[in-house]
Amino acid sequence: MAFIKIQNVVINTSYVVAVKLDTQSSSGEKSVSVLIATPKFSLFQWDTIAQDICHYEWIEFTGQAANALQDYFTSFNNVIDLLPQYQESSAV
Repeated sequence: MAFIKIQNVVINTSYVVAVKLDTQSSSGEKSVSVLIATPKFSLFQWDTIAQDICHYEWIEFTGQAANALQDYFTSFNNVIDLLPQYQESSAV
């Protein structure tokens, strides 16, 4: 489990489900959106059997925060790119 702090927001990376890189906010600014899934806790045992046991929320970051998140989530140490954009071509 790791935590990342962006401005006044601290994110537990265990709850990060998806990240949208290189998007635009409604005002046209560059943005990065992070989908967070947090478990819903119930007072009663039988309520935990419900299909939707997590709460999902997109959080959008712009400006320096978007740049920092883009750097973090595209860093070689944090993300393995399964389909790189630039693949070496083998010329025979």
